[in-house]
Amino acid sequence: MPEKILIVDDDLETLRLIGVMLQRQGYEIAAANTGEMAVSMAKKENPNLIVLDIMMPVMDGYRVAKEIRQDPDTAQIPILMFTAKSQVDDKIAGYDAGADDYLTKPVHPAELSAHVKSLLARSVRTEVPAVVESPGHIIGITACKGGLGASTLALNLAVEYYNLSKKEVLAIELRPGMGSWGIELDIADSYGLEKIFALPLEEITDETVDKYIVRTTFGIKLLMASNKTRQIDFSGTAEKLIRMIEVLNKKNPVLILDIGNPYLPGYDEICARCQELIILTDGFQSTVLRTRKLIGNIQMEPPKTYRNLEVILYNHLRSDLMLTKDQIDKMLPGTPVRTMFPSVPEQVFQANQKYQPLVKIQPEGLYSQQINELARLIHSRAGA
Repeated sequence: MPEKILIVDDDLETLRLIGVMLQRQGYEIAAANTGEMAVSMAKKENPNLIVLDIMMPVMDGYRVAKEIRQDPDTAQIPILMFTAKSQVDDKIAGYDAGADDYLTKPVHPAELSAHVKSLLARSVRTEVPAVVESPGHIIGITACKGGLGASTLALNLAVEYYNLSKKEVLAIELRPGMGSWGIELDIADSYGLEKIFALPLEEITDETVDKYIVRTTFGIKLLMASNKTRQIDFSGTAEKLIRMIEVLNKKNPVLILDIGNPYLPGYDEICARCQELIILTDGFQSTVLRTRKLIGNIQMEPPKTYRNLEVILYNHLRSDLMLTKDQIDKMLPGTPVRTMFPSVPEQVFQANQKYQPLVKIQPEGLYSQQINELARLIHSRAGA
């Protein structure tokens, strides 16, 4: 059955053009030209995605998004705001209203198609048991966008956790086509994740997955993603990722997942399997608003097995435009920022030059100390 997309725009020509374009790609199309009709059709049609204009009379797109998010029957439907409003404040308002993504008109059809495919891939749901008793401890690291240091944190936390606990730690780079660990550590065979994706679901077993795990000289094990940006077939990827994590969780006492951003297929299910979930943000208002949206989505998504959620503030830029920690805490009620990580580009560069994790070459540095404190906190909560 084709995936259904609800297009909402008061301009009938835009409705027709977008509808025809998406219909040619095999999607089933429903259309609404008022906000009131959009809210009603979202509940009636239960679409897989809503493409929503903002500037509509009576009920604008912001209000439509808020009403859809407030209804339990429609709250989980992805929303792509597609509008001529292009100011930063407009985008922030869109994300705050409940949008998952934001595109400004005019846009190339290929770009719209790519955003639609990405949101639909992210929203794929797989069956996960209501309670997952994990043999191993799963720690997930994520952020609302790239560039906040999630990969660096995941790698260094894995090393520090291993040094502290002396348990086997497997770090997994869940970034298909965008891996960095292979380059940073000078490991040639860093295509493990993509090779597992190429397997049929039933062939993802202990024996097959173990072939693609790399044992490092600094104690931890790695399952890495390729750094080759290329077209990846995401069909079935969510199910394969969940199956892979299930298999690895049975054999490894500690998994540390570099989850990346929310566009990873199966993202919600992967987060639900983490006993510890670490979310990174910076101090820009737009990032904090998107982080609040991300936390809200994660907390709404059943089932949840994680017991602890941490927010880490990454100070990668000193600027008057950055919010203070107190201001960020007020914007993230219930999830205060517990740790602030410094920006250490020079140390990261030195580590990359030596093909070593940062905590190995600068163990006394401030960043390494913060990693150590985080590892100790998680280790204590794991009951180890």
